Amino acid sequence: MENRFKAELVTAEGYQSEVFNGFEHPKTPIITNVDPNAIQLFQWGLLPSWATDTKIQNMTLNARIETIHEKPSFRDILHQKCLVLVNGFYEWQWLDDKGKQKQKYLISLPNDEPFAMAGLWSTWKNAENEVVSTYTIITTEAKGIMREIHNTKLRMPVILTQGNERHWLMGETRGDLNLGLVGRKV
Repeated sequence: MENRFKAELVTAEGYQSEVFNGFEHPKTPIITNVDPNAIQLFQWGLLPSWATDTKIQNMTLNARIETIHEKPSFRDILHQKCLVLVNGFYEWQWLDDKGKQKQKYLISLPNDEPFAMAGLWSTWKNAENEVVSTYTIITTEAKGIMREIHNTKLRMPVILTQGNERHWLMGETRGDLNLGLVGRKV
């Protein structure tokens, strides 16, 4: 990750797994626009500064790009952009109308190279006055193979091309943000 993103890992404290479940709110590697040369570990599931507890976290794992300007959880932090660093993610394809039969897919680049998803970050103070750093992944309408795999909600993360990563961090967007992903049944 350090070589690919030309940034240094600040600390590995709290990094527990290579496979993450968002609803467990793990710490995963990100790069913020405030410190683009550092890979930091932030907790997945955004906690807005105004939140009174962590209950909102299950609803802020992802943020729809179409509505982030409207949602109270995100609209005040639109300038706090981050890169969410991964080498793949999992999606479930529904094989029947009710979702009782599903097929798990690993979504990655063809060579399993690391890539970045667009995100927003925030800091929050808990009851003990400790600062908790969190993030959300920006999603968009599913395209290409993701329409076939994520066939119910038709959503996917905004995947940044290597050339667009720094532009995203600095508040710009250029061209197509989504890479050519592949899906493998697992």
